[in-house]
Amino acid sequence: MHKPIKFAVIGLGHIGKRHAAMIKGNPNASLVAVCDVLDANDTGFNDPETPYYKSISELLDNELEVDVVNICTPNGFHASQTLEALEARKHVVVEKPMALSKQDAEQVIFKALQVSRQVFTVMQNRYSPPVKWLRQIIQEERLGKIFMVQMNCFWNRDDRYYKPGGWHGTADLDGGVLFTQFSHFMDIMYWLFGDICNIKGNFGNFAHRHSTKFEDAGSVVFKFVNGGMGSINYSTAVWDRNLESSITIIGERGTVKIAGQYMDDVSCCHIQDYEMPELEPVNPPNDYGGYKGSASNHAAVIENVVETLNGNTEVATNALEGMKIVDIIERIYQVRGPGEEI
Repeated sequence: MHKPIKFAVIGLGHIGKRHAAMIKGNPNASLVAVCDVLDANDTGFNDPETPYYKSISELLDNELEVDVVNICTPNGFHASQTLEALEARKHVVVEKPMALSKQDAEQVIFKALQVSRQVFTVMQNRYSPPVKWLRQIIQEERLGKIFMVQMNCFWNRDDRYYKPGGWHGTADLDGGVLFTQFSHFMDIMYWLFGDICNIKGNFGNFAHRHSTKFEDAGSVVFKFVNGGMGSINYSTAVWDRNLESSITIIGERGTVKIAGQYMDDVSCCHIQDYEMPELEPVNPPNDYGGYKGSASNHAAVIENVVETLNGNTEVATNALEGMKIVDIIERIYQVRGPGEEI
């Protein structure tokens, strides 16, 4: 038996509108209100039946029956707006990253525990069939000891994305490409292999000196607390379109590589005494017009919220995991130093 879950969406950019569509598409969910500082004409959200508010406080004061608040605003607002929703005793779905500092993420977790509400962090790549399969073989220890992991994230984010006057590229609201573009890949690495230490790195801003307050490329090496070594090479300076997102794992008993533009293709599986099963198809990427993002798995995120709040499953990505990703990125950026000095 399903109790219908009532959602409100805060922030009506590309992702906020996507959340709204996924909520409307779930038979056990309903969209009861939305909120954005811009007018409906400016956001392009055309649904006269859904109440439209200009502030979160106004929405929370008027829509008392809301169960879940989805935070889909610029990164720098995520923590404070999550706290505001928790204060009103609402469950929260917060887009990646859940905060721009570990300290803010800890405040969110403390408040959630205090008011006995769930915080769901959006890490949609966990729903990707190749990643789910990879998680399974790591848990089954098919590869034996993990020796080395390499992650490459090479994307295009040019002036079609970093527009003058927008929040993308700012230090306070964006925070950096590891937060905005690649935190869900950092999440996959953490989900599979755990925490990292001994971080070293080189960073540069090659194509975005006029448009961002932080690096557009980095090469980071580290060790895993659980054993083995790893590296992340990333860039948003790829010309014209995304190149790839990939992860290569070299283990005691085998080698695996998942590649493709959105980490959607198992390009190598060579494991002792193991035959790879056929995987279900991958969802297409989020398409933002001039640029593309990761595979679109937001329907699975909404489904997980509905099922969790009905007591049928557990949170797919909990707030503690969300905080760990913020912590890892923050530690990498401590190695980088102040963004504007690059």
